[in-house]
Amino acid sequence: MKFALPWFLILASQILSALPSSKELKIGTTQEFETLNPVIAQMSATRYINAMTNRALAQLDPDGKWYPQLAQTIPSFENKLAQFNPDKTKIIATWNLKPKATWGDGTPVTCADLEFTRQVATAPTVTVGEKEIYESVEKIEWKSETPKKCIFTYRKATYDYYQLATFFVLPAHIEKAVFEQYKAQNQGYEKNTLFVKNPSLPGLSNGPYQVSEVKLGSHVVLIPNPHFYGKTPQIQKIVVKLIPNSTTLEANLRSGNIDKISPMGLSFDQALAFEKKIKLENLPYKIVFRTGCTYEHIDFNLDNPILKDKKVRQALTYGLNRQELVQALFENKQKVAVHNISPMDKFWFIADPKIITLYPFNRAKAESLLDEAGWKLNGSGVRAKDGQKLSLALMTTAGNKQRETVQTFIQDQWKKLGIEVVIRNEPARVMFSESMKKRTYPALAMYAWVSAPDILPRSNLYSKNIPSEKNGYSGQNFPGWNNSEVDRLLDLTREEQDPKKRQKNVHDLLKIYTDELPVLPLFYRADIAVIPENLKNFRLTGHQFYETYFVENWEL
Repeated sequence: MKFALPWFLILASQILSALPSSKELKIGTTQEFETLNPVIAQMSATRYINAMTNRALAQLDPDGKWYPQLAQTIPSFENKLAQFNPDKTKIIATWNLKPKATWGDGTPVTCADLEFTRQVATAPTVTVGEKEIYESVEKIEWKSETPKKCIFTYRKATYDYYQLATFFVLPAHIEKAVFEQYKAQNQGYEKNTLFVKNPSLPGLSNGPYQVSEVKLGSHVVLIPNPHFYGKTPQIQKIVVKLIPNSTTLEANLRSGNIDKISPMGLSFDQALAFEKKIKLENLPYKIVFRTGCTYEHIDFNLDNPILKDKKVRQALTYGLNRQELVQALFENKQKVAVHNISPMDKFWFIADPKIITLYPFNRAKAESLLDEAGWKLNGSGVRAKDGQKLSLALMTTAGNKQRETVQTFIQDQWKKLGIEVVIRNEPARVMFSESMKKRTYPALAMYAWVSAPDILPRSNLYSKNIPSEKNGYSGQNFPGWNNSEVDRLLDLTREEQDPKKRQKNVHDLLKIYTDELPVLPLFYRADIAVIPENLKNFRLTGHQFYETYFVENWEL
């Protein structure tokens, strides 16, 4: 005799069958991934994947504390692993690598890998977003009998010598031959690295996972690295899937096409709406929020003749009601940004109008500044100067619902000032690998910087980090801001050992930043992830070093 199961048992079995197991976890992201070479990669989605396959010497945890990864211990003056040279102009530090740290083919990770990586990253023909982190190291030495005892000599005695979270490591035994063959060609190494040509080669990974399959524009498949030196990962297969349109992520989650949504996924308003559905429908998911160091903003291309004028940049900022924006779109749960330093960085953040310049919404002031700059209203409703319309192209990542909504809001606000805004969006991979890197975006680009506490924004503010053909398009100063006083303060701060003096320098820098406005601050973003309710040991970090650096701790 057959008996029908009660409805609540049927529902429970359906929910349990929807939960992922340790056999496979499928993660959805809206942002495309590029080359998986960790030294060259610049896009957030690629960094998210790299954190599972490749580790650095040291890293920042979710509590904002530095801890060793490939290294046994972080060098310091207290533990005698760091010291000044005789005239105190340089620092010499000993980085001891973990004895069991190996590549995915079993080859030990050694000082030779670190020195090779430094040579690749500092080569003028190789494009690296944060080149300075490698250039800060003058040389790496070791003895043949102690290949894991690496003596770093730093070019200058900087306070942040140990902050090597973006000093990634390449396998010299695999990549050296490729580099030697192509190092004379501009971007030759990038095109021919085995991270591109043969990304599933086990020896390319030193983290808990290694790549087993890559299909650009679709997915990356990761499997456990049997030679990982740390905790054995519990999840046997992780698939990172590209779903470019953020509006379809929920449908993919409900259908089982994905089990989790990465921080490069739902917008804040979508997350709020989905959280209500989870409670109402008793869905087997959790929404995780964490306010962090993500800074949504608009880059001004300072080579644009219109945007060269500071009065125009100030008018655009005064003329945008950012408080209304965060209220309307985020229920005031994301805050208006005042500059590029996040409130999460409690030591450096400042919002005092006596120290920095603030831009509360003031349409009359915006109109006055445009008039002073010579942009006058005419019968068409669009301002003009010397026969030229005040028309600006605004670019962002195509398919991102939140950003497209923000674009529409901005377009409407600036239209009231007599400014024509033309929407011109591109896929993230194209936008960041071409338009931003080569600075070909015509006027305005909206996207986010992700930083971390106590890390100087040199890669996107220092004048030497303006990408150009001459420097192999390295650096992330996409506006092209060149300010000698900012350069001086950045250099001075790095070499200052007194924390209070560093704080004063950073506040002086923020005064210039907010006055000159190379960038229009929008809002500080919260990190958001959707996870299955049976995923344990998961924590968002709130900064640029993603939660995937702790993937070996995840359990289903």
